[in-house]
Amino acid sequence: MRRAQNLKGWLLCAPALSAMALVTAYPVFYAVRLSLYRYDLRHTADPDFVALRNYFSVLSSEVWWQALWNTLLITTVSVFFELVLGFALALLMHRAVFGRSALRSAVLVPYAIITVVAALAWKFAFDPTTGFVNSLFGIERAWLNEHWSAFAVIIFSEVWKTTPFMALLLLAGLSLIPDDVLKAAKVDGASAVQRFRLITLPLVKPSILVALLFRSLDAFRIFDSVYVLTRGAHGTESVSVIGYNTLIVRLNLGLGSAVSVLIFSCTLAIALLFIKGFGTPLLRKD
Repeated sequence: MRRAQNLKGWLLCAPALSAMALVTAYPVFYAVRLSLYRYDLRHTADPDFVALRNYFSVLSSEVWWQALWNTLLITTVSVFFELVLGFALALLMHRAVFGRSALRSAVLVPYAIITVVAALAWKFAFDPTTGFVNSLFGIERAWLNEHWSAFAVIIFSEVWKTTPFMALLLLAGLSLIPDDVLKAAKVDGASAVQRFRLITLPLVKPSILVALLFRSLDAFRIFDSVYVLTRGAHGTESVSVIGYNTLIVRLNLGLGSAVSVLIFSCTLAIALLFIKGFGTPLLRKD
């Protein structure tokens, strides 16, 4: 019975999955094909098949590994703070008695702002001459001209911008928890900490998985904030900035496609790691 229901579900999803495959499969395969050629638009020579040589060039470059480390650092730190703050905001919005609609609207304001606009706002805020941050703390510092302080500003802007998205997904998970279960645990003498640890967290685990997965994949592909705030200067390049500089600025389609394929492979590995780490199989066998 369950297998027939799963088959029916796959059949219902088949048209949408087919459309998505047609839209995404061709660009991916075309990028893989280009990555196997030496193809630079700055030269008039025809594309030259070089097999995996572009991948060897990228993987042997210190620039790629530094950008990968920067990207992983931004992803890990920003997603961690977004999860903690997002969970706190979700609990606050879930338990709010008065002004719940106004609170939710206010929390979602940063996420509604375009990323480039938000990054520009924080760039001006941390500017040593026109910004308010230095005067607020009574210091003089060029935040975006130093390696670690530039990282801090990038991470801060990401956390400020996307924490509401995390809170929204976790709020959806909290709303699915039956109130009767929490009330029964309270009657049995469970403290607030015990109810949160033994009931709330296990029941909201699927929502945490979805929130972490979406935000990790999105954070790993970070481009807008880094490009607007530092343009990758002072050792803050991300892998997407490397891909942009190679593919768009230098017009090296072969090498840039190799970078794009590697970024795609990394995001796929992150997705599989999260799904397996949470113990949720891709396909359930009943």
